[in-house]
Amino acid sequence: MRALENEVKAEQLARYDIDAQTIVVAGVTMNLCLKKEKKRFLTSSGPVEVPRNLFRPSGCGKAVCPLELRVGIVGGICTPALARMVGYSMGRMTSAESAALFREFGIEGPSSSTCDRLPKVVGKAWEAHRVEWEEALRAAETVPEEARVLAVSLDGVMVPDKEAQAEAKVKREEKRKSLAKATGGPAGYREVGCGTVSLFAQENGEAKRLQTIRYGRAPEAKKKTLTGQLEAEAKAMLATRPDLFLVALADGAEENWRFFDGPLWAKATKIVDFGHASQHLGAGLVVYYGEESVEGRAEYERLKVILKEQADGVGTVIEALLKLERSLRAKRRVSTRRKELLRRERKYFENQRERMDYAAYIAKGLPIGSGVVEAACKTLATQRMKRSGMSWGDGKQPILTIRSLQQSDRWERGWRLVAASFQETPLVAFDHGRFKCYEQPAFAKAA
Repeated sequence: MRALENEVKAEQLARYDIDAQTIVVAGVTMNLCLKKEKKRFLTSSGPVEVPRNLFRPSGCGKAVCPLELRVGIVGGICTPALARMVGYSMGRMTSAESAALFREFGIEGPSSSTCDRLPKVVGKAWEAHRVEWEEALRAAETVPEEARVLAVSLDGVMVPDKEAQAEAKVKREEKRKSLAKATGGPAGYREVGCGTVSLFAQENGEAKRLQTIRYGRAPEAKKKTLTGQLEAEAKAMLATRPDLFLVALADGAEENWRFFDGPLWAKATKIVDFGHASQHLGAGLVVYYGEESVEGRAEYERLKVILKEQADGVGTVIEALLKLERSLRAKRRVSTRRKELLRRERKYFENQRERMDYAAYIAKGLPIGSGVVEAACKTLATQRMKRSGMSWGDGKQPILTIRSLQQSDRWERGWRLVAASFQETPLVAFDHGRFKCYEQPAFAKAA
Protein backbone atom coordinates (compact mmCIF):
# COMPACT_ATOMS: atom_id res chain seq x y z
CA MET A 1 0.00 0.00 0.00
CA ARG A 2 2.85 2.41 0.79
CA ALA A 3 4.38 1.72 -2.62
CA LEU A 4 1.07 2.42 -4.36
CA GLU A 5 0.56 5.60 -2.34
CA ASN A 6 4.06 6.80 -3.21
CA GLU A 7 3.47 6.08 -6.90
CA VAL A 8 0.29 8.17 -6.87
CA LYS A 9 2.04 11.00 -5.00
CA ALA A 10 4.92 11.01 -7.48
CA GLU A 11 2.44 11.39 -10.35
CA GLN A 12 0.59 14.19 -8.55
CA LEU A 13 3.78 16.06 -7.70
CA ALA A 14 4.91 15.85 -11.33
CA ARG A 15 1.73 17.70 -12.36
CA TYR A 16 2.97 20.80 -10.50
CA ASP A 17 5.95 21.16 -12.84
CA ILE A 18 5.93 23.76 -15.63
CA ASP A 19 6.79 22.81 -19.20
CA ALA A 20 7.82 26.11 -20.73
CA GLN A 21 10.92 27.90 -21.97
CA THR A 22 10.54 31.02 -19.84
CA ILE A 23 8.92 31.75 -16.49
CA VAL A 24 8.78 34.74 -14.16
CA VAL A 25 9.41 34.29 -10.43
CA ALA A 26 8.98 37.30 -8.11
CA GLY A 27 9.44 39.61 -11.09
CA VAL A 28 12.61 37.88 -12.32
CA THR A 29 12.60 36.29 -15.78
CA MET A 30 14.14 32.83 -15.89
CA ASN A 31 14.89 30.44 -18.72
CA LEU A 32 14.81 26.66 -18.82
CA CYS A 33 18.28 25.30 -18.04
CA LEU A 34 17.69 21.64 -17.12
CA LYS A 35 14.85 19.45 -18.29
CA LYS A 36 13.24 16.59 -16.37
CA GLU A 37 16.06 16.13 -13.91
CA LYS A 38 15.01 13.56 -11.30
CA LYS A 39 15.01 14.45 -7.62
CA ARG A 40 14.07 12.56 -4.46
CA PHE A 41 11.43 14.17 -2.25
CA LEU A 42 10.24 13.03 1.17
CA THR A 43 6.49 12.67 1.63
CA SER A 44 4.24 11.58 4.50
CA SER A 45 4.18 8.06 3.04
CA GLY A 46 7.84 7.78 2.08
CA PRO A 47 10.39 8.99 -0.48
CA VAL A 48 9.41 9.50 -4.11
CA GLU A 49 11.48 10.33 -7.19
CA VAL A 50 10.07 12.98 -9.49
CA PRO A 51 11.44 14.47 -12.73
CA ARG A 52 11.35 18.26 -12.70
CA ASN A 53 12.51 21.24 -14.72
CA LEU A 54 14.96 23.85 -13.51
CA PHE A 55 15.08 27.50 -14.55
CA ARG A 56 17.84 30.09 -14.13
CA PRO A 57 17.98 33.88 -14.61
CA SER A 58 19.68 35.09 -17.77
CA GLY A 59 23.42 35.35 -17.31
CA CYS A 60 23.83 33.80 -13.88
CA GLY A 61 22.04 33.14 -10.63
CA LYS A 62 20.57 30.34 -8.60
CA ALA A 63 18.33 27.88 -10.40
CA VAL A 64 14.78 27.43 -9.17
CA CYS A 65 12.34 24.56 -9.49
CA PRO A 66 8.75 25.66 -10.22
CA LEU A 67 7.46 22.30 -8.99
CA GLU A 68 8.96 22.96 -5.55
CA LEU A 69 7.61 26.52 -5.49
CA ARG A 70 4.07 25.52 -6.44
CA VAL A 71 3.93 22.58 -4.02
CA GLY A 72 5.61 24.52 -1.21
CA ILE A 73 8.46 22.06 -0.64
CA VAL A 74 10.08 22.86 2.72
CA GLY A 75 13.86 22.77 3.08
CA GLY A 76 14.24 21.65 -0.52
CA ILE A 77 13.11 18.10 0.25
CA CYS A 78 9.97 17.73 2.40
CA THR A 79 6.38 18.07 1.24
CA PRO A 80 4.29 20.42 3.43
CA ALA A 81 2.43 17.50 5.02
CA LEU A 82 5.62 15.74 6.09
CA ALA A 83 7.27 19.01 7.14
CA ARG A 84 4.35 19.67 9.47
CA MET A 85 4.67 16.19 10.96
CA VAL A 86 8.42 16.62 11.51
CA GLY A 87 7.96 20.10 13.00
CA TYR A 88 5.27 18.91 15.38
CA SER A 89 7.27 15.91 16.57
CA MET A 90 10.43 18.00 17.01
CA GLY A 91 8.51 20.29 19.32
CA ARG A 92 7.97 17.33 21.63
CA MET A 93 10.99 15.07 21.22
CA THR A 94 14.58 14.93 20.01
CA SER A 95 15.64 14.44 16.39
CA ALA A 96 16.69 10.84 17.08
CA GLU A 97 13.35 10.10 18.75
CA SER A 98 11.45 11.76 15.90
CA ALA A 99 13.30 9.70 13.27
CA ALA A 100 12.61 6.54 15.29
CA LEU A 101 8.91 7.45 15.50
CA PHE A 102 8.64 7.76 11.71
CA ARG A 103 10.35 4.40 11.27
CA GLU A 104 7.92 2.86 13.75
CA PHE A 105 5.04 4.23 11.69
CA GLY A 106 6.57 2.78 8.53
CA ILE A 107 7.43 6.18 7.02
CA GLU A 108 10.82 5.94 5.36
CA GLY A 109 12.90 9.05 4.82
CA PRO A 110 13.07 11.56 7.71
CA SER A 111 16.49 10.88 9.20
CA SER A 112 17.74 12.32 12.45
CA SER A 113 19.68 15.00 10.55
CA THR A 114 16.60 15.91 8.48
CA CYS A 115 14.50 16.17 11.63
CA ASP A 116 17.18 18.37 13.22
CA ARG A 117 17.49 20.66 10.18
CA LEU A 118 13.83 21.23 9.34
CA PRO A 119 12.83 23.23 12.46
CA LYS A 120 15.70 25.62 11.69
CA VAL A 121 14.31 26.16 8.18
CA VAL A 122 10.84 26.75 9.61
CA GLY A 123 12.25 28.95 12.37
CA LYS A 124 14.08 31.14 9.85
CA ALA A 125 10.84 31.68 7.94
CA TRP A 126 8.97 32.44 11.16
CA GLU A 127 11.48 35.01 12.36
CA ALA A 128 11.41 36.74 8.97
CA HIS A 129 7.64 37.23 9.27
CA ARG A 130 7.24 37.00 13.05
CA VAL A 131 5.58 40.34 13.78
CA GLU A 132 3.19 40.03 10.83
CA TRP A 133 2.24 36.44 11.62
CA GLU A 134 1.77 37.02 15.34
CA GLU A 135 -0.57 39.90 14.48
CA ALA A 136 -2.50 37.57 12.16
CA LEU A 137 -2.84 34.95 14.92
CA ARG A 138 -4.12 37.56 17.38
CA ALA A 139 -6.57 38.98 14.83
CA ALA A 140 -8.23 35.56 14.49
CA GLU A 141 -8.80 35.20 18.24
CA THR A 142 -11.48 36.58 20.51
CA VAL A 143 -11.56 37.38 24.22
CA PRO A 144 -14.10 35.19 26.07
CA GLU A 145 -17.09 37.15 27.31
CA GLU A 146 -16.65 35.86 30.85
CA ALA A 147 -13.03 37.11 31.05
CA ARG A 148 -12.52 39.80 33.69
CA VAL A 149 -8.77 39.81 34.38
CA LEU A 150 -5.78 39.98 32.04
CA ALA A 151 -2.58 38.82 33.75
CA VAL A 152 0.88 39.09 32.19
CA SER A 153 3.86 37.25 33.69
CA LEU A 154 7.56 37.17 32.93
CA ASP A 155 10.26 34.75 34.07
CA GLY A 156 13.24 32.77 32.83
CA VAL A 157 15.06 29.46 33.07
CA MET A 158 18.72 28.58 32.57
CA VAL A 159 19.48 26.13 29.75
CA PRO A 160 22.80 24.64 28.53
CA ASP A 161 24.23 26.86 25.81
CA LYS A 162 27.10 25.94 23.45
CA GLU A 163 28.48 29.47 23.22
CA ALA A 164 28.33 29.91 26.99
CA GLN A 165 30.04 26.55 27.46
CA ALA A 166 32.85 27.59 25.12
CA GLU A 167 33.30 30.82 27.09
CA ALA A 168 33.28 28.87 30.37
CA LYS A 169 35.94 26.51 29.02
CA VAL A 170 38.20 29.45 28.16
CA LYS A 171 37.73 30.93 31.64
CA ARG A 172 38.49 27.59 33.31
CA GLU A 173 41.70 27.31 31.28
CA GLU A 174 42.73 30.85 32.26
CA LYS A 175 42.11 30.07 35.94
CA ARG A 176 44.08 26.83 35.67
CA LYS A 177 47.05 28.65 34.21
CA SER A 178 46.88 31.36 36.83
CA LEU A 179 46.35 28.80 39.62
CA ALA A 180 43.27 30.77 40.69
CA LYS A 181 40.65 29.02 42.74
CA ALA A 182 37.67 27.94 40.63
CA THR A 183 34.34 29.50 41.41
CA GLY A 184 31.03 27.71 41.60
CA GLY A 185 27.87 28.37 39.64
CA PRO A 186 26.14 27.04 36.54
CA ALA A 187 28.86 27.79 33.98
CA GLY A 188 27.81 27.15 30.39
CA TYR A 189 24.17 28.14 30.90
CA ARG A 190 22.16 31.10 29.65
CA GLU A 191 18.66 32.27 30.46
CA VAL A 192 15.76 31.49 28.15
CA GLY A 193 13.01 34.05 28.67
CA CYS A 194 9.44 32.81 29.18
CA GLY A 195 6.29 34.88 29.27
CA THR A 196 2.56 34.27 29.55
CA VAL A 197 -0.58 36.28 28.85
CA SER A 198 -3.57 34.77 30.66
CA LEU A 199 -7.27 35.56 30.82
CA PHE A 200 -9.16 34.86 34.02
CA ALA A 201 -12.84 34.73 34.90
CA GLN A 202 -14.02 35.43 38.44
CA GLU A 203 -16.11 32.69 40.03
CA ASN A 204 -17.19 32.80 43.65
CA GLY A 205 -14.64 35.52 44.31
CA GLU A 206 -11.75 33.49 42.90
CA ALA A 207 -9.73 33.80 39.70
CA LYS A 208 -10.36 30.96 37.23
CA ARG A 209 -7.94 30.75 34.32
CA LEU A 210 -9.60 30.55 30.90
CA GLN A 211 -6.72 30.57 28.42
CA THR A 212 -3.01 31.35 28.17
CA ILE A 213 -0.71 32.48 25.38
CA ARG A 214 2.86 31.31 25.99
CA TYR A 215 6.10 32.65 24.58
CA GLY A 216 9.66 31.40 24.84
CA ARG A 217 12.67 33.30 23.54
CA ALA A 218 16.35 32.44 23.28
CA PRO A 219 18.78 34.43 25.48
CA GLU A 220 18.64 38.12 24.59
CA ALA A 221 19.65 41.36 26.29
CA LYS A 222 16.80 42.73 28.41
CA LYS A 223 14.45 40.11 26.88
CA LYS A 224 13.66 42.71 24.25
CA THR A 225 11.75 40.50 21.81
CA LEU A 226 9.86 38.65 24.53
CA THR A 227 8.68 41.81 26.28
CA GLY A 228 7.59 43.21 22.92
CA GLN A 229 5.52 40.09 22.27
CA LEU A 230 3.86 40.25 25.69
CA GLU A 231 3.06 43.93 25.29
CA ALA A 232 1.58 43.37 21.83
CA GLU A 233 -0.65 40.58 23.16
CA ALA A 234 -1.86 42.74 26.06
CA LYS A 235 -2.55 45.75 23.82
CA ALA A 236 -4.55 43.62 21.38
CA MET A 237 -6.73 42.18 24.14
CA LEU A 238 -7.25 45.54 25.82
CA ALA A 239 -8.20 47.10 22.48
CA THR A 240 -11.01 44.56 22.25
CA ARG A 241 -11.89 44.59 25.95
CA PRO A 242 -10.73 47.81 27.66
CA ASP A 243 -12.74 46.78 30.73
CA LEU A 244 -10.29 43.96 31.56
CA PHE A 245 -8.48 44.35 34.89
CA LEU A 246 -4.78 44.39 34.00
CA VAL A 247 -2.37 42.55 36.33
CA ALA A 248 1.42 42.29 36.12
CA LEU A 249 2.78 39.20 37.92
CA ALA A 250 6.45 38.38 38.45
CA ASP A 251 9.03 37.45 41.03
CA GLY A 252 11.19 40.11 42.66
CA ALA A 253 13.79 40.37 39.87
CA GLU A 254 14.28 44.03 39.03
CA GLU A 255 14.75 43.22 35.32
CA ASN A 256 11.14 42.03 35.18
CA TRP A 257 9.76 45.06 36.99
CA ARG A 258 11.65 47.46 34.75
CA PHE A 259 9.57 46.11 31.89
CA PHE A 260 6.37 46.63 33.87
CA ASP A 261 7.33 50.27 34.43
CA GLY A 262 6.34 51.05 30.82
CA PRO A 263 3.35 53.27 29.91
CA LEU A 264 1.01 50.34 29.23
CA TRP A 265 1.37 49.15 32.83
CA ALA A 266 0.80 52.52 34.53
CA LYS A 267 -2.68 51.48 35.69
CA ALA A 268 -1.91 47.80 36.14
CA THR A 269 -2.02 46.11 39.52
CA LYS A 270 1.51 44.83 40.09
CA ILE A 271 1.87 41.70 42.18
CA VAL A 272 4.92 39.80 43.37
CA ASP A 273 4.22 36.10 43.02
CA PHE A 274 3.06 34.77 46.38
CA GLY A 275 5.06 31.57 45.90
CA HIS A 276 8.33 33.49 45.56
CA ALA A 277 7.43 35.67 48.53
CA SER A 278 6.82 32.53 50.60
CA GLN A 279 10.20 31.13 49.55
CA HIS A 280 11.94 34.29 50.75
CA LEU A 281 10.02 34.16 54.01
CA GLY A 282 11.08 30.55 54.53
CA ALA A 283 14.69 31.36 53.68
CA GLY A 284 14.80 34.14 56.26
CA LEU A 285 13.37 31.93 58.99
CA VAL A 286 15.81 29.11 58.17
CA VAL A 287 18.69 31.54 58.70
CA TYR A 288 17.46 32.22 62.24
CA TYR A 289 15.93 28.91 63.37
CA GLY A 290 17.74 26.37 61.19
CA GLU A 291 16.28 23.94 58.67
CA GLU A 292 15.11 21.26 61.12
CA SER A 293 13.53 23.56 63.72
CA VAL A 294 9.92 22.73 64.59
CA GLU A 295 9.54 26.23 66.00
CA GLY A 296 10.84 27.69 62.75
CA ARG A 297 8.39 25.69 60.63
CA ALA A 298 5.50 26.74 62.85
CA GLU A 299 6.53 30.38 62.60
CA TYR A 300 6.75 30.05 58.83
CA GLU A 301 3.20 28.69 58.56
CA ARG A 302 1.91 31.43 60.86
CA LEU A 303 3.54 34.28 58.97
CA LYS A 304 2.65 32.79 55.61
CA VAL A 305 -1.06 32.87 56.50
CA ILE A 306 -0.72 36.43 57.79
CA LEU A 307 1.10 37.52 54.62
CA LYS A 308 -1.66 36.10 52.44
CA GLU A 309 -4.83 36.85 54.39
CA GLN A 310 -4.23 39.78 56.73
CA ALA A 311 -4.46 43.42 55.70
CA ASP A 312 -0.89 44.75 55.50
CA GLY A 313 0.35 41.25 56.22
CA VAL A 314 3.66 42.17 54.63
CA GLY A 315 4.12 44.81 57.35
CA THR A 316 3.72 42.14 60.02
CA VAL A 317 6.25 39.93 58.20
CA ILE A 318 8.77 42.78 58.02
CA GLU A 319 8.37 43.50 61.73
CA ALA A 320 8.82 39.80 62.58
CA LEU A 321 11.99 39.52 60.47
CA LEU A 322 13.37 42.74 61.91
CA LYS A 323 12.81 41.39 65.42
CA LEU A 324 14.67 38.20 64.54
CA GLU A 325 17.43 40.22 62.93
CA ARG A 326 17.93 42.27 66.11
CA SER A 327 17.94 39.10 68.18
CA LEU A 328 20.54 37.55 65.90
CA ARG A 329 22.78 40.60 66.11
CA ALA A 330 22.62 40.48 69.88
CA LYS A 331 23.90 36.89 69.98
CA ARG A 332 27.56 36.09 70.28
CA ARG A 333 29.43 33.84 67.91
CA VAL A 334 26.97 34.40 65.05
CA SER A 335 28.64 34.72 61.67
CA THR A 336 28.41 37.95 59.73
CA ARG A 337 27.13 35.90 56.80
CA ARG A 338 24.03 34.73 58.72
CA LYS A 339 23.26 38.28 59.77
CA GLU A 340 23.61 39.50 56.20
CA LEU A 341 21.39 36.74 54.83
CA LEU A 342 18.58 37.59 57.23
CA ARG A 343 18.96 41.30 56.45
CA ARG A 344 18.65 40.57 52.72
CA GLU A 345 15.41 38.69 53.18
CA ARG A 346 13.96 41.53 55.26
CA LYS A 347 15.03 44.05 52.61
CA TYR A 348 13.38 41.90 49.95
CA PHE A 349 10.00 42.38 51.62
CA GLU A 350 10.63 46.07 52.21
CA ASN A 351 11.56 46.63 48.56
CA GLN A 352 8.54 44.71 47.27
CA ARG A 353 6.06 45.90 49.90
CA GLU A 354 3.80 47.84 47.54
CA ARG A 355 3.35 44.70 45.42
CA MET A 356 2.42 42.38 48.31
CA ASP A 357 -1.07 43.44 49.41
CA TYR A 358 -2.30 39.88 48.95
CA ALA A 359 -5.44 40.15 51.07
CA ALA A 360 -6.66 43.04 48.90
CA TYR A 361 -5.80 41.19 45.68
CA ILE A 362 -7.69 38.10 46.81
CA ALA A 363 -10.71 40.24 47.80
CA LYS A 364 -10.78 41.57 44.21
CA GLY A 365 -10.60 38.07 42.75
CA LEU A 366 -7.13 38.58 41.26
CA PRO A 367 -4.51 35.86 40.74
CA ILE A 368 -1.59 36.16 43.18
CA GLY A 369 0.67 33.40 41.86
CA SER A 370 2.87 33.26 38.77
CA GLY A 371 2.49 29.51 38.59
CA VAL A 372 1.37 29.80 34.96
CA VAL A 373 4.66 31.32 33.80
CA GLU A 374 6.68 28.99 36.04
CA ALA A 375 4.89 26.08 34.41
CA ALA A 376 5.69 27.65 31.03
CA CYS A 377 9.38 27.72 31.96
CA LYS A 378 9.12 24.01 32.67
CA THR A 379 7.02 22.94 29.68
CA LEU A 380 8.49 25.32 27.07
CA ALA A 381 12.15 25.00 27.98
CA THR A 382 13.13 22.62 30.78
CA GLN A 383 11.34 19.48 29.59
CA ARG A 384 12.67 19.78 26.04
CA MET A 385 15.99 21.61 26.42
CA LYS A 386 17.54 20.32 29.63
CA ARG A 387 17.64 16.62 28.98
CA SER A 388 20.80 14.68 29.70
CA GLY A 389 23.73 15.63 27.49
CA MET A 390 21.94 18.45 25.67
CA SER A 391 23.67 21.64 24.60
CA TRP A 392 21.99 24.25 22.41
CA GLY A 393 23.22 26.55 19.68
CA ASP A 394 21.15 28.19 16.94
CA GLY A 395 18.47 25.51 17.26
CA LYS A 396 17.05 26.94 20.50
CA GLN A 397 14.66 29.50 19.09
CA PRO A 398 13.03 27.28 16.42
CA ILE A 399 12.14 24.70 19.07
CA LEU A 400 10.88 27.40 21.47
CA THR A 401 8.74 28.88 18.69
CA ILE A 402 7.21 25.51 17.82
CA ARG A 403 6.51 24.69 21.47
CA SER A 404 5.06 28.15 22.08
CA LEU A 405 2.61 27.67 19.20
CA GLN A 406 1.70 24.17 20.35
CA GLN A 407 1.07 25.19 23.95
CA SER A 408 -0.88 28.32 22.99
CA ASP A 409 -3.34 26.38 20.80
CA ARG A 410 -1.92 28.20 17.76
CA TRP A 411 -0.03 25.41 16.03
CA GLU A 412 -2.56 24.65 13.29
CA ARG A 413 -3.07 28.30 12.32
CA GLY A 414 0.61 29.04 12.70
CA TRP A 415 1.59 26.18 10.42
CA ARG A 416 -0.76 27.42 7.70
CA LEU A 417 1.15 30.71 7.71
CA VAL A 418 4.49 28.88 7.54
CA ALA A 419 3.39 26.54 4.74
CA ALA A 420 1.99 29.40 2.65
CA SER A 421 5.34 31.23 2.85
CA PHE A 422 7.06 28.38 0.98
CA GLN A 423 4.53 28.44 -1.86
CA GLU A 424 4.76 30.64 -4.91
CA THR A 425 3.20 30.41 -8.36
CA PRO A 426 5.52 31.42 -11.21
CA LEU A 427 4.05 32.92 -14.37
CA VAL A 428 4.61 31.40 -17.79
CA ALA A 429 6.03 33.98 -20.23
CA PHE A 430 5.40 33.77 -23.98
CA ASP A 431 5.40 36.00 -27.02
CA HIS A 432 2.16 36.93 -28.75
CA GLY A 433 3.10 38.82 -31.85
CA ARG A 434 4.98 41.90 -30.72
CA PHE A 435 3.78 41.54 -27.15
CA LYS A 436 5.20 39.67 -24.17
CA CYS A 437 2.38 37.85 -22.39
CA TYR A 438 2.13 36.09 -19.05
CA GLU A 439 -0.30 33.51 -17.75
CA GLN A 440 -0.88 31.25 -14.79
CA PRO A 441 0.58 27.80 -15.41
CA ALA A 442 -1.81 24.90 -15.92
CA PHE A 443 -1.43 21.52 -14.27
CA ALA A 444 -0.02 18.72 -16.36
CA LYS A 445 -2.49 16.02 -17.27
CA ALA A 446 -2.52 13.00 -15.00
CA ALA A 447 -0.85 9.95 -16.44
